[in-house]
Amino acid sequence: MNNIKIFNAILRNTLYAAICNSLIWFGLIFWVFLNTKSVLATSWISGIFALSTAVSSLFLGAYVDHNKKKDVMKTSTVFSLCMYILALGVWVFFLKESSILVTSIYLWIFIVLCMFGSVAGNIRIIALSTTVSILLDEKDRGFANGKVGAMNGTAFAVTSVLSGLLIGFLGIEFVLLFVILGTIFILYDLKRISFLQDTISIISSSFFDTLRGFKKTMQEIKKSKGLFFLIFFTTWNNFLGGVFMALMDPYGLSLVRVETWGIIIGVLSFSFILGGLCVSKYGLGKNPLKTMFLVNTITWFTCILFPLQSSIILLGFGMFTWMFFFPFVEASEQTIIQKLIPFEKQGRVFGFAQSIESSASPVTTFIIGPLAQLIFIPFMTYGKGVDLIGSWFGSGSDRGIALVFMCAGIVGTIATLILWRSKYFKILSKQYLLKEQVF
Repeated sequence: MNNIKIFNAILRNTLYAAICNSLIWFGLIFWVFLNTKSVLATSWISGIFALSTAVSSLFLGAYVDHNKKKDVMKTSTVFSLCMYILALGVWVFFLKESSILVTSIYLWIFIVLCMFGSVAGNIRIIALSTTVSILLDEKDRGFANGKVGAMNGTAFAVTSVLSGLLIGFLGIEFVLLFVILGTIFILYDLKRISFLQDTISIISSSFFDTLRGFKKTMQEIKKSKGLFFLIFFTTWNNFLGGVFMALMDPYGLSLVRVETWGIIIGVLSFSFILGGLCVSKYGLGKNPLKTMFLVNTITWFTCILFPLQSSIILLGFGMFTWMFFFPFVEASEQTIIQKLIPFEKQGRVFGFAQSIESSASPVTTFIIGPLAQLIFIPFMTYGKGVDLIGSWFGSGSDRGIALVFMCAGIVGTIATLILWRSKYFKILSKQYLLKEQVF
């Protein structure tokens, strides 16, 4: 089996895992909102997911470097399976769908177990990024990263439809059963992949060696203002992106039924796949950083437009644009790091970047839920906002959420344009074009 076939096999297995782990995420958000009608609860769930990702990624990157990549994927899958089985046990013995309360301790134990199982899948994304460097030449990596984007889009599309249908017609317990059986199949499929070039980049004798390695990695990253700028920019995007993580599903579910919402997300997710395929076919251009800033400007400006009126068509337009360009952003960052960072340190750098970037989302998510619930929604439902802009903007809880989206879009567009003209953009562009190593 040649390297491209091996990579495609690993990509396929990661797709299966992404579908299962994302199905839990989507299903849980839909189910909790429909049973509690609480924007606050869904924002906290998003916050738990983002915070867990941020904290764990700092260590998962080193774990990837210190172990064979297939073993890493196997461990991730087994851990997720255990969490899902425990969550099913909590559901069977302690929860009843007819009496779900936000204040129930068993509900939050159930949520945390599901989230931990889903978060464990993140290590596979780090490992997958390093396999690109192991298996493929530099000239092929941008295209491979495009395939990764298409894979993420496919998982997003499938889980969007499945979660809406399963929650709408069957319930959360059937989502868990589906995911448990799927995860067992993933382990079987992974066992069949022969990865002869699987390597351990760094041999570490203890957990404390891992911590010392991270400390050195962070010190070296700080020396490169260009690379730190890349991480900062993505972190800033995620900070604002936490708004959408917390509020997009409540906004969509306020406009249409859950089954319809799941199908809409699934259909629109093909733009995610289309974007990834465009990257895999045409690449990212001479300067991926420039591509990243261009598409970010477009997506943030779109976020100002789609909330103008309470319309599922406008919302669909905004989601299509965001999903299409997202693979360009992800592939750009991965391609830059893969070129500037030696392979033996990529796992730690990818993990560090994911940790720092992901840490922004929970901050916004935990804050924006209460703000939307207590300030923006009342402001546009029976407050002064109704008199000020209600005549053309509309009124109601969905208009309160829409106002939050517009504010995020305005701030995101302005910030992207300012950073695009900064000296750090020029520094990192020069580093990439000259193929300079930051280590």
